[in-house]
Amino acid sequence: MCGIVGYIGEAQAAPILLDGLSRLEYRGYDSAGIAVYDGTDIQVKKATGRLKVLSELTHDGVTMPGTLGIGHTRWATHGAPTDANAHPHYNSTETIAVVHNGIIENYLKVKKRLQDKGYEFQSETDTEVVAHLLDYYYKGEPIEAITKVMLRLEGSYALGIIFRDHPDVLYAVRKDSPLIVGKGAEGNLIASDVPAVLKYTREVYFIQNEEIAVLNKEDISFRNVDGEPIEKEAATIEWDINAAEKGGYEHFMLKEIYEQPKTVRDTLNPRLKDGRIVIEELGMTDEEIRAIQKIHIVACGSAYHTGVTAKYVFEGLARIPVEVDLASEFRYRNPILEEGALVIIISQSGETADSLAALREAKTRGIQTLGIVNVVGSSIAREADKVMYTWAGPEIAVATTKAYSAQLVAQYLLALKFAQVRGTVTDQECEGMIGDLKKLPEQIELLLGSKERIQRFANRYVAARDVFFIGRGIDYAISLEGSLKLKEISYIHSEAYAAGELKHGTISLIEEGTLVAAVATQEALYKKTISNIVEVRTRGAFVMAVTNTGNTEIEKAADYVIYIPQTNRYFTNSLAIIPLQLFSYYVSVGRGCDVDKPRNLAKSVTVE
Repeated sequence: MCGIVGYIGEAQAAPILLDGLSRLEYRGYDSAGIAVYDGTDIQVKKATGRLKVLSELTHDGVTMPGTLGIGHTRWATHGAPTDANAHPHYNSTETIAVVHNGIIENYLKVKKRLQDKGYEFQSETDTEVVAHLLDYYYKGEPIEAITKVMLRLEGSYALGIIFRDHPDVLYAVRKDSPLIVGKGAEGNLIASDVPAVLKYTREVYFIQNEEIAVLNKEDISFRNVDGEPIEKEAATIEWDINAAEKGGYEHFMLKEIYEQPKTVRDTLNPRLKDGRIVIEELGMTDEEIRAIQKIHIVACGSAYHTGVTAKYVFEGLARIPVEVDLASEFRYRNPILEEGALVIIISQSGETADSLAALREAKTRGIQTLGIVNVVGSSIAREADKVMYTWAGPEIAVATTKAYSAQLVAQYLLALKFAQVRGTVTDQECEGMIGDLKKLPEQIELLLGSKERIQRFANRYVAARDVFFIGRGIDYAISLEGSLKLKEISYIHSEAYAAGELKHGTISLIEEGTLVAAVATQEALYKKTISNIVEVRTRGAFVMAVTNTGNTEIEKAADYVIYIPQTNRYFTNSLAIIPLQLFSYYVSVGRGCDVDKPRNLAKSVTVE
């Protein structure tokens, strides 16, 4: 959530800040602001609405000269989206400016103590507390003040800080909220995510919890919470800025939908060697795999939906019992975690707050953890006992598509690997499933080739009020994600239901003309799903069915049928989700919605 950019160097800071913030728009925001030291004072400009309002206000940064600055895009948590609540925030004498991502949990307590000492607040935010607290502790030495503030704050934060008295230094601090440092040829930067710095450098440092970064024009150094120097190694980002550009597509989401064949190949190919699954970075011995008694899959949003599918895959192939939890529920329900359990945490960003908290909860109980993440060096990747990366590259659109597909494939591989080691599938069965996995990229490409047909159908439902998705087993998991895609980018009310639950109340919602999307890819459940289709259709529903090639019987029950190529029954989600993604995308475009940046949503939810 939100975005931070900071710069110190030889170039003008304001245009770089605005450019960096523009590359973080996918994170979600409702206001933006920048602070630049102009040689005499720290100048601040803030504006509600899209970043272009701030760009126009500052004439693309030209009216804010200076080579040191910080910028921020805010997603409102404490206080409404107003100019006063937008970042950066000053201290009372406007000699310190701060930008902040995260939530200060004890801000009311700290605010009251500061008010008792005479401090006056101009905003409703928790962030202004940080600026005044820095002022209170500052006696001429920034590091001393910053470390004292870190000891007083509770919650999560990534901070960018500039002091008027120290115009040659940019400070950054991190605790449970992502922040990176980039070393460039003409200056150094801080940012919430890699795309903001790729135009200027591919050499980055990942700041860990309770670390302070000190940047000047030439050098970067790091301190711990005690102010002591620490050494860090830079990482090189292999993908370049082109990967984070639209590349001629109208929206990032459409581009990322079309990148799914490559994403699946990139996640599969390094792990398929001589007919076997080899996940080198996993670092688990065969003995450790055989010792697993139970798996807990913990995630949020779309990542959780991949876990619902993976439950069927792990249990069906490896015969290991699986529980799937929403991370926000897992961390508070006092879960029973016994010896022999493996907790798998799934997150695209590797910074999702609830998922990270669930990981830490499992680790405090001595349970082995495995992170399935996309971002190398992210918090979950660093803190999990084992890690498996999804090679999806940067995903900019808020609504996930290619990262979802990569997470599915990673879990297929993991389940098949576990099944191989535990002897629950034969070599012949494994060979056949690996063959099916290898076919997925070209099968996805085939489905993408029929986008015009799906677009024409989507245009008929631009004005829909309610859409229901139904399915059984893995098809229910597919329905969950299909429904989420539609509601989050088109704002149409949409729900997914296990088809067998229709008679337990849900069918009362079906009216004449209601669109029902029925997913039927599990051959053993065809007849039951067709029966459910007949039930809703006789009550006036228009049924769009997604099913396997060859299941022509469904045409007698459904009004519109989308066929997907034949694959192993455990892998159908990877194909069936493609037309549902395209359907949601074209409905959203038809309604004139902001496809890449849906209202009220953020790409990486780094606060509760």
